Amino acid sequence: MRRYQRAWLRGDLLAGVTVAAYLIPQVMAYAQVAGLHPVAGLWAALPALVVYPLLGSSRSLSMGPESTTALMTAVAIGPLAAGNPVRYAQLAASLALLTGLLTLAAAALRLGFVADLLSRPVLVGYLAGVGLLMIASQLGRVTGEPVTGRTFFGQVVSFASHLGQASLADVVLAAVVLVFLFVVHARWPKLPGPLLAILLATVVVAAAGLTGITLVGRIPAGLPAPRIPDLSPDTLRQLLLPAFSVMVVAFSDDVLTARSFARRGETVRANRELLALGVANVSVSLLRGFPVSSSASRTAIAQAAGSKTQVYSLAAAGSVLAALFFFRPVLARFPEAALGAIVIYAAIRLIDVAAFRRLFAFRRGELVVAVAACAGVLVFNILYGVLLAVGISVADLLLRVARPHDAVLGTVPGLAGMHDVDDYPAATTIPGLVVYRYDAPLFFANAGDFQRRALAAVDAAAGPVRWFVLNVEANVEVDFTALEAVDTLRRELERRGIVFALARVKQDLLARLESFGLAGKIGAERLYPTLPTAVRGYEEWARQHPLPPGVSSG
Repeated sequence: MRRYQRAWLRGDLLAGVTVAAYLIPQVMAYAQVAGLHPVAGLWAALPALVVYPLLGSSRSLSMGPESTTALMTAVAIGPLAAGNPVRYAQLAASLALLTGLLTLAAAALRLGFVADLLSRPVLVGYLAGVGLLMIASQLGRVTGEPVTGRTFFGQVVSFASHLGQASLADVVLAAVVLVFLFVVHARWPKLPGPLLAILLATVVVAAAGLTGITLVGRIPAGLPAPRIPDLSPDTLRQLLLPAFSVMVVAFSDDVLTARSFARRGETVRANRELLALGVANVSVSLLRGFPVSSSASRTAIAQAAGSKTQVYSLAAAGSVLAALFFFRPVLARFPEAALGAIVIYAAIRLIDVAAFRRLFAFRRGELVVAVAACAGVLVFNILYGVLLAVGISVADLLLRVARPHDAVLGTVPGLAGMHDVDDYPAATTIPGLVVYRYDAPLFFANAGDFQRRALAAVDAAAGPVRWFVLNVEANVEVDFTALEAVDTLRRELERRGIVFALARVKQDLLARLESFGLAGKIGAERLYPTLPTAVRGYEEWARQHPLPPGVSSG
């Protein structure tokens, strides 16, 4: 605010009102996804919109109720509430509080790197699974059918078995709203499509006197009195895993959205985002809300509407507050089928078909990871799907790092330096010398593979090997197990009469070698800063140690 320019105010105020027009029907729909009264979405939006401008690091990000965390809330709370709406609302607030506390603990421990645990293929598959779950959760609302089941497949089967009970009025209304939303987004993306859709649907239902369409109903006046939710040992035990899952997903979504919409020169600080997200969720819990995160769609609308700073979020909060106090009769007449259509619209946009095609074209393994993440969410439900998605991402990383590319290096006529002999048919190795590179950090998962492949490179050499030079430029990190493997390789080579040396040794690696005791075993004279110095070292040694008569070096 100290650097705020008066010229920005008009754009921020306009963006705030525009975002609020989009947000109000959207968060009411998300509250229903979470299994709560629609007004809970507005209660959750207010503190998030106020807290983030004070603590967040992005000038554009919009924080508040979001589809994924709403669905995760329903999955976590549904089995625990036993059909009691009061208990359900209490548990939702407790989940928000616990999520906030875990996020604040992560901020204190500076665990911002958690956002990097979900790779892009995992996120594509995970969000597709979430989108399908959201669509299944709204089938009953947009058709008027009594859809039951707590899993994706259970809800789809229940929907198919009750098709004869669908309400034609609800189906037609939801279909028209859905088509309207896509048309508005395609032709007039700056317009608040959800607000226009819900208002037109409300007017049509009221003017035509349509019966059989369920409305939102009475909206409580004002705001609830702040209250600390229950976090008894029993509640803590039941909600700890769901809260951790919500934290991982919410924070990953927050950082990815903030980075995607970062302006020129803007730096998104992951630990600041943890702090803002944690305080926002704690604040939301005091007003009987449910866990919140960021919204990419609302962030995009804010930028398109001309926002310059987070003042737009404060303007949006003021608009939501005005709606709660002055427009409750209008909110109460929103048709639930139209709100369900808004959720389905948001869910369809989570399924990035183009991203699946790009993954297929890039690498089939990446596509398999995305499909596995999607299937995990659908089969094991969203809470365990989150953990499975993180596990798949980490396993994919370990698999690639555990079995990386390696190379024997040689010289190429007319090309400076040393290069992978497999990449250049004209490449030749230096007789008696094997220069080997293993293209990954060395750690417990690939230590054995490194040792086997290094010895295989020696065995595959054309003639007797006199020196083995390990090019460590790609080995930017090593652990104890890896250095044991390097030492075992050194001993085996020395048993065969082969000199062991290292090239491209950086200071960080040298410190690890010295603390392990390996630097002294290799010898300082065999630790080379560059490949040319290592090659010259071999050539000088070879001149001083000529081969016996009749023995060829290859």
